[in-house]
This record gives sequence, structure tokens and C-alpha cells, in this order.
Amino acid sequence: MLETQSISLIVGLGNPGTEYERTRHNIGFMAVDRLATAWSISLGKEKRFYGIFGEGRLSSRLVHTSHPNSGKIRLLKPTTYMNVSGQSVRACADWFKANPENILVIYDDMDLPLGKLRLRPSGSAGGHNGMKSIIAHLGTQNFPRLRLGIGRGGKSESAIATKANQNVTNHVLGGFSSSETKFLPEIFSMTEVAIDSILTDGLEKAMSLYNSRSICP
Repeated sequence: MLETQSISLIVGLGNPGTEYERTRHNIGFMAVDRLATAWSISLGKEKRFYGIFGEGRLSSRLVHTSHPNSGKIRLLKPTTYMNVSGQSVRACADWFKANPENILVIYDDMDLPLGKLRLRPSGSAGGHNGMKSIIAHLGTQNFPRLRLGIGRGGKSESAIATKANQNVTNHVLGGFSSSETKFLPEIFSMTEVAIDSILTDGLEKAMSLYNSRSICP
């Protein structure tokens, strides 16, 4: 179980470059951008961490004495490309001496429909190459993660699709449709509130509150 206020680094996964900016695979980047705006944190290139990085302090309503570094929070978007995201996360974690349990990773999940999120304290990569890289570089899968649903495309969520299927690649690297895009503000609002809940009430409470919620397209 994640202790209250133990998150000190939040990582959003995606691919760098304008061609990937609004694609489904970059929903983790988009979520971190939302947090940076909400928390007034400036993001910029950081060569040490192979990514886009920023740090700031949480508002008083989110800070408790149990928070490491007195409420300082760091945001990271690896620019190593998805499949080697772990290089960036490990470099940042080592620099700030952050333990895996203090790192929250946000990324896309095809097994969840758009508008659903899933918080977990640990787990396997589930076929996600970015998570495979992070697990390999940290040497553990015991770190919290927030999966944001992007669905599998088409009208049926049960459609057969595998990582090797070109349709999957086209889907995750494709842009959100106009009908999906209109729900993104609500999705990122729920994401922000869920993370606020982790910081104030702990992961277990946030899981009970938000894993069952849905914004249905």
C-alpha cells in the first residue's frame, strides 16, 4: 500500500516530436502537461534526465509532514522514445535518490476504454514497451502507476488485436478522433483530481474512489 503523500516524482510516457504530440500513445505526456499547468510548474529540456522536466512545491492543501522533501514535486516526460523510457526515469530517480515507490508513472492502456483510469501500486508491464523499459531499469515492478484508457478502436472493445498487429500500431500512434477529443478535458480533469487524492489520502483511498469511475464517450 502506498503511504499518504509519498509521491515525489510523476512520470508521463510518450514519444517526442510534433508528429506524436496528440496521439493516443502520448496521453501520459498530455496528463503531465495538465499537472504542470495546474501546479504552476515550468517544464523544460533537461539533458541529465533525457527528458522534459520541471519541479515545484505542492499547494498547502496537498502537503503533509509525511511528504518527502516538504512537498516538493517533480514532473518528467522522457524524450528517449517510448521503448527506452526507463533510461530517463532511472537517471532522474538516481539524481534525486527517489525510491521506486515514490514514482508514479502515467501511461496509455488499450485494455481500458477511453474515459476509464486504473490506479495500481505495482504490477507487470502488461505488454507496454515503455513500462517494460522502466521495470528493467529500476529493477522492480513495485512502483505505482496510473493507466489511462485509450480503447482498441472500432465499435467493439472485444475486437481481437495483438501487439504484432499493424492495426494496434496505427491505433496507438494515431490521433484522437473529434468525438474522442471533446472528452479529453474531462479525462484530464479526473486524472488531476485522482492524483490530488493520492497525495492527500494515499493510493488505496484514491483507488477506491476513482478506479470505478468512467467518462463514457
